[in-house]
Amino acid sequence: MALGEIIYEHTGKMISQRVLDVEGPKIETSFRATGKFKGTDIIETTTYWSVPRPGGALYGEAQGVVTTNDDSGEMATLTAQGIGRITGPEGKVSFRGSTYFRTSSTGKLASLNNMVGVFEYEMDGSGNSRAKIWEWK
Repeated sequence: MALGEIIYEHTGKMISQRVLDVEGPKIETSFRATGKFKGTDIIETTTYWSVPRPGGALYGEAQGVVTTNDDSGEMATLTAQGIGRITGPEGKVSFRGSTYFRTSSTGKLASLNNMVGVFEYEMDGSGNSRAKIWEWK
């Protein structure tokens, strides 16, 4: 097992947030981001939910769509799972975890099909996000 190069980086902004269950609580967050996948400009729209765990950790799962930011119309989907923490009084959230990609693309996003990555994701108290994904070989 080895980590490869950074294959994807993005910066984004939260577009919505809602409470799914007050007993958890379970909170859903959606964001839209722009970035680069191996040099290709992409747009990502992802929704994740998170719930607190004992000891101050958060557990979260995500689903998203990545499209090329050009006329090719290529698309890939992703699912992810991670463990996070709320850091600082401003409500910054930081997650680490794994991402699973799938696509039927035969072009710029083709190498994402069945790729597994590990990620770092952060969102600040103002809803600005950034992420990095490394290929897990």
